[in-house]
Amino acid sequence: MRSSTLRPVGFVPLLAASVVGVYMLVVVGSTAALSDAAAACGGWPLCQGDLSNPSVLVAIFHRLVAAVVGVLVAATAAVGWRRGSQRVRSALLVALCLYPIQAAVGAVVATGTAVDRLHLLAAMVIFAALVLALAWQLETETGSDDAPETVPDPAPPATEGDATGSAPTLSGTERIKATLGAYVRLMKPRLMWLLCLVAGAGMVLAGTPPIRTVVATLGGGVLAIGASGTFNHVLERDVDKRMDRTADRPLATHEVPVANALAFGGLLTVASLWAFLSVNLLTAALGLAAIGFYSIVYTLVLKPNTVQNTVLGGAAGALPALIGYAAVTGTVGTVGLVLAGVIFLWTPAHFYNLALAYRDDYERGGFPMMPVVRGDTETRKHILLYLGATLLGAGALAAVSDLGWLYGATTVSLGAVFLWMVIRLHYERSEGAAFRAFHASNAYLGLVLVAIVVDGLAV
Repeated sequence: MRSSTLRPVGFVPLLAASVVGVYMLVVVGSTAALSDAAAACGGWPLCQGDLSNPSVLVAIFHRLVAAVVGVLVAATAAVGWRRGSQRVRSALLVALCLYPIQAAVGAVVATGTAVDRLHLLAAMVIFAALVLALAWQLETETGSDDAPETVPDPAPPATEGDATGSAPTLSGTERIKATLGAYVRLMKPRLMWLLCLVAGAGMVLAGTPPIRTVVATLGGGVLAIGASGTFNHVLERDVDKRMDRTADRPLATHEVPVANALAFGGLLTVASLWAFLSVNLLTAALGLAAIGFYSIVYTLVLKPNTVQNTVLGGAAGALPALIGYAAVTGTVGTVGLVLAGVIFLWTPAHFYNLALAYRDDYERGGFPMMPVVRGDTETRKHILLYLGATLLGAGALAAVSDLGWLYGATTVSLGAVFLWMVIRLHYERSEGAAFRAFHASNAYLGLVLVAIVVDGLAV
């Protein structure tokens, strides 16, 4: 990646502040607390409720923030009208025109008419318009013609006998430790904590699960992730030898024979299905689907053949949300589907940062990742757009569940940090900036999932 010393100044930080401000209104408006507050307030724009009532204070705070954000959006539109391109102006005009309409609908909600969904929808459209304006402005200021003229051809296949080097001589104890470590690495343990959090959040949103269900579901999930990772190592062992970040994987270095890895993956699959079946049949079916999708559909079909591999492959990470929800209810449910949607949308915003950092590696491997095929500029724009979609999904989750202030505060504050890291990535255009945005994405989702668990258990 090419680096730059540019920094976001002037219009972009103002536009980013408007995005965060409107998103805060979306999240607050999505929570059940605001509906209760509107009923307690009994009037608009002034509140006629009892100030000793916490719900009344929530309503007053929301209206004050809405007024401040309204001024911010108007100022952003005014500055953008002078500095932005035609499409940026169009997006800002949509936001500016919709804002008073959205406020008017909020006044109707405050007087008792049930149009709160329309109020929320208008706020989401305003947010989407501002995100588009920000993406287009960043593309104008930081973009370059870095897309390749042709799609790189896949690298030629390696022979089975290729090795990365001779193995050192180990003692008996060291050999056992090295072998055990190799099998652990086959399971991709770094993926487990986040995917288990996804499943845990799905369970909590579905209700209060018994301990037995939690243990069986998360245990089955760990085994399923291990099986998927093992099969992925087997199927990509030749390509792994060409990529710096994967050249030391156990099958690429022949630490583990292919036949042994296949047997190990099969054993993990059977064990995971046994654990899931102890919960219910739907959970087992979803677990098997997750293993098959990641191992076969993603690894063999999507990843080597389409630039949309990361987007479509997000379904693999979204399935644990449905597994967790189904473990408690026996169904997938609306809330489970919305949580899965959040994970699905988050995946490109998360992984495209890694694709930017390892662009040359993926090109050597012959994978048509977004930076390799479309270039860095287009990839950075897609990161921002998918981040905006993720935040909207998180707002929708608040609307269909009983999550409270902790969830709302977490998604707004960590979403703002994630957004700023992505904006810095646009200007700095370096591997370090890509890794910072990558880690910010992990922090965002991890802490949001923790907030879901805490909020859900507190209800």
